[in-house]
Amino acid sequence: MAAAAVACSEKKDDCNCNVDMKPPVAKKIPQEFTEHGNKRIDNYFWMRLSDDQKEAGSADQQTQDVLDYLNAENAYTEAMMKHTETFQKNLFEEMKGRIKEDDESVPYKLNGYYYITRYEKGKEYPIHTRKKESLDAKEEIILNVNELAEGHAYYSASFNVSPNSKMMSFSEDTVSRRQYTIRFKNLETGEILNESIPNTVGAVAWANDNKTIFYTKNDPVTLRAFQIYKHEIGKPVSEDKLIYEEKDDTFYTYVYGTKSERFIMIGSSSTMSSEVWFLDANQPDGEFKLIQKREKGLEYSVEDYEDKFYIVTNHNGATNFKLVSTPIAKPSKENWKDEIAHRIETRLEGIDIFKDFLVVEERTNGLNHLRIINKKENNEHYLKLDEEAYSIYSSTNLEYNTNILRYGYASLTTPNSTFDYNMATKERVLLKEQQVLGGKFDKNNYEAKRYFAKAQDGTMVPISLVYKKGIKLDGTNPTLLYGYGSYGASMDVYFSSVRLSLLDRGFVFAIAHIRGGEDMGRQWYEDGKLLKKKNTFTDFIDCAEFLIEKKYTSTKHLYAQGGSAGGLLMGAVVNMRPELWNGIVAQVPFVDVINTMLDETIPLTTGEFDEWGDPKEKEYYDYMLSYSPYDNVKAQNYPNMLVTTGYWDSQVQYWEPAKWVAKLRELKTDNNKLLMKCNMEVGHGGASGRFESLKEVALEYAFLFDLEGIKE
Repeated sequence: MAAAAVACSEKKDDCNCNVDMKPPVAKKIPQEFTEHGNKRIDNYFWMRLSDDQKEAGSADQQTQDVLDYLNAENAYTEAMMKHTETFQKNLFEEMKGRIKEDDESVPYKLNGYYYITRYEKGKEYPIHTRKKESLDAKEEIILNVNELAEGHAYYSASFNVSPNSKMMSFSEDTVSRRQYTIRFKNLETGEILNESIPNTVGAVAWANDNKTIFYTKNDPVTLRAFQIYKHEIGKPVSEDKLIYEEKDDTFYTYVYGTKSERFIMIGSSSTMSSEVWFLDANQPDGEFKLIQKREKGLEYSVEDYEDKFYIVTNHNGATNFKLVSTPIAKPSKENWKDEIAHRIETRLEGIDIFKDFLVVEERTNGLNHLRIINKKENNEHYLKLDEEAYSIYSSTNLEYNTNILRYGYASLTTPNSTFDYNMATKERVLLKEQQVLGGKFDKNNYEAKRYFAKAQDGTMVPISLVYKKGIKLDGTNPTLLYGYGSYGASMDVYFSSVRLSLLDRGFVFAIAHIRGGEDMGRQWYEDGKLLKKKNTFTDFIDCAEFLIEKKYTSTKHLYAQGGSAGGLLMGAVVNMRPELWNGIVAQVPFVDVINTMLDETIPLTTGEFDEWGDPKEKEYYDYMLSYSPYDNVKAQNYPNMLVTTGYWDSQVQYWEPAKWVAKLRELKTDNNKLLMKCNMEVGHGGASGRFESLKEVALEYAFLFDLEGIKE
């Protein structure tokens, strides 16, 4: 490594480095791998540390070498961005200044209490409160996350209240590995009990005896959720009973209570299959019963209604899913009866059940809709919406016997809004619209558009755009194109007050709704995974070329951003078409596809085979190798790049971006910027807290603005 960079990292606070410092050069220790007769040399495999090494610190030479390299990269990035330091601080304050610090959520009611989450000025974390029966009642603070987070560089917490509202479980992660410890609080006395359950996913399901919970344990190495346990409050955790264990390492298991509070459900699922068991919540010591045994390709999810289960499923070729019902007494697929038939043009995404109404979340032509079915009067309607690109969703609806649907709405220009909608009278009430402080925001100053770009194979790919009104279509607008395209995750449009810092400085922001998500239905996902994965990358490139063709931007002003699997997208498109972009922001990028998918000890790997393929099979190995960003770095010019990662990331381990950056430095033939920022205190989700994460955004925006010559 460059001596200057290492020296700088050792005295980070006193760093007087300048932009003339040389970038770090990682040492090369060739390691040979052979699969299916193909030999690969990985010069940077040495960067991988075990969890034990990370937790022990610099106790051995390899760990010290890795820390030296990561610190050197951080020091180099700090030096190269030093001239933007004041700008970054100003951006941070600007973005923070739009956020209402003393804010609170819209109350929701559950079992006689109104629950409210509020924030206090200057505080990073929420305060969870409740009021009994009336919003005028005295506030009861049930969880002050600010107090719990004291002394932790990272803190994440969630909670779940017992049916009688007297006890609460809360789960906390202080490392950012998504490994939660469950704790308990007596809400009558305020006492936090001296018992805890480590190594869990955090979520619990309460039985109706108000003392029994069901929870999911993670494998401590792979972090796969694989066991369901039953715990009785007050008894030693060592006596917890194992209820279910998932033996197939491509499946994950989970537990939840139904909205009616009648049942505890255990589910187990892979990418392509699922299986659900149920138990009477009044009988926590009873035996779980199977609804339908797993079959390859059969997916289903379950809620209860009166004497039936309502099941969303792809049974019998329902690619876009359908809704069936079945008697609780005879729940297997032989008794499934169609309630909403399969439709080729519409994806059925979920349901919300009320006593007299069924709310169906659907997606048609890339846009989601809420369909209201009045079961009592046997009629239906859709919520009417005006904007051409938006996001709408069923929100917190925990009450069963009500006509009121709470839903959320946002668009690229409309702030996040919460409504109560009377499903009988069709009246709606706006409860809250996200406030954008600072006095400068007016939604009428911005314009949103929706286009379809023609892909290489003729497929029409949606693109959503937003920008400040008044731009000229002359190819000079700086444009940031965002994409993801994996796991069937649809990239619905959303409002961001933070994004205004881009738009107000002349940027166009665009979302490419590429294959690999489910933006256009389930087939959209099927056509962007496994042996069709490259459609994701070519779709993104075709969207970029569409924006250039429409004169929104040009290659001199085009930027791309993606995180995690979207970081894989970034790595692929810079290898395929490096000249198309002036800059890339790759956040926690999954770029070392072959090595990761061959190592089943790495968290998430075994559950990913249905997404990427199993490289132990030659067909999938060859295909992965043809696009894996790390394996396809070559001697060519690359755009300016900022790569971010977290040392404690359990989903995309830090060594993937670190190795990628080292190999890029070795082979790239240009003098463009290549910067890596490794946050040594966080994991996959970045910094915790409301405001700390804005510093990461400020760095990313400053990087983009610097490339455009925007200095304030």
